[in-house]
Amino acid sequence: MKTNNKLKIFNDPIYGFITIPNSEIFDLIEHKFFQRLRRISQMGLSYLVYPGANHTRFHHAIGCMYLMQKAVNVLRFKGVTISNEEEKALYIAILLHDIGHGPFSHAMEHSIVNGISHEEISMLFMKKLNEEFNGSLTLAIQIFEGNYHRPFLCELISSQFDMDRADYLKRDSFYTGVAEGNINSERLITMLNVVNNTLVVEEKGIYSVEKFLVARRFMYWQVYLHKTGLVAEQLLTRVLKRAKELTSQGVQLQSSDALSYFLKNEISAKNFDEKVLETFSRLDDTDIISAMKAWQYHDDFILRNLCDMLINRDLLKVKIKNKPIKPATLDKHINRLMERYPISKKDTEYFVFMDEISNQAYQSDKQTIKILLKTGKVVNMTKASDLFSIKALSKPITKYYICYPK
Repeated sequence: MKTNNKLKIFNDPIYGFITIPNSEIFDLIEHKFFQRLRRISQMGLSYLVYPGANHTRFHHAIGCMYLMQKAVNVLRFKGVTISNEEEKALYIAILLHDIGHGPFSHAMEHSIVNGISHEEISMLFMKKLNEEFNGSLTLAIQIFEGNYHRPFLCELISSQFDMDRADYLKRDSFYTGVAEGNINSERLITMLNVVNNTLVVEEKGIYSVEKFLVARRFMYWQVYLHKTGLVAEQLLTRVLKRAKELTSQGVQLQSSDALSYFLKNEISAKNFDEKVLETFSRLDDTDIISAMKAWQYHDDFILRNLCDMLINRDLLKVKIKNKPIKPATLDKHINRLMERYPISKKDTEYFVFMDEISNQAYQSDKQTIKILLKTGKVVNMTKASDLFSIKALSKPITKYYICYPK
């Protein structure tokens, strides 16, 4: 009988060697649901802008687990009691927090499944794994849902400074080559403490927190909301919507069995059952790319052109403005498209559209980052910081964009 060595070590380009804390974590990493994350891009189609951004959700999840190990050690050193069961649950929750992401991370949520987020799908995966692992994920699920009686454990998983953000900012900065987004996540973790069951950052770490928030704002405008990545994700969403529309009309499209299932069926939170979950677990980036490679030669004008734009990186023109775009501008581009091609006004929505994007680096109205002053008093980050821009980062900034053929 084959036995696996469960004392594996990952060599991570960001943190160096990462050890797996226990055999159960090893078994979860080995599971096909988690191994699928090797085939899900961490940054969607951002590699069309930053060629190095080809890292995966698998990389990110392992990195988050490593930072959680650091956080547990730091808090225990400072006298915070964390039981072995809580420690294991933290590792499981952070490891599986993104397991529900679909192909290219976000495009799926807005096209071929409706009304269900990747967080909800992550929870479905965790509950299914909990059955397979004889209930040993129960505490992890409680913490992941934010229902545990010690809030700081939930905050380590999801808050304005959690292990998720601490990893993805540093990792995405590294792989894109955007140095301004780099943060000292390990320094930040060293400054963590707990007061009244709430996660706080010690006062001497305030400048690291300031840099974290500024870096986050920069990464959103420069990377996550980069106009080329933005239009690419919009095109991918429209590819999947068009494919679903054609399928509903009886058109046969070449695709994998898993993708075909989602094109043929209306899937939402109401009917996302165990069978759907199993089918979803077989879906990844390669299904979408191989389908688009075939669809770029399809007879349908819309599907063919959308796929060709993405496969060959010949994207729509995109302009970002600080003020709302006038409807007359949209109409102008719609009319131009209709003059050039035999296309209906309704179908022009696939190629000419406008929307808005918003960026708020720090949400001071909820889940605030709390600073522990040397006096022992705990205050909100906006009051503790002498950096004027922190208050500015609390205000949401909205921009408007329009996309149309070149």
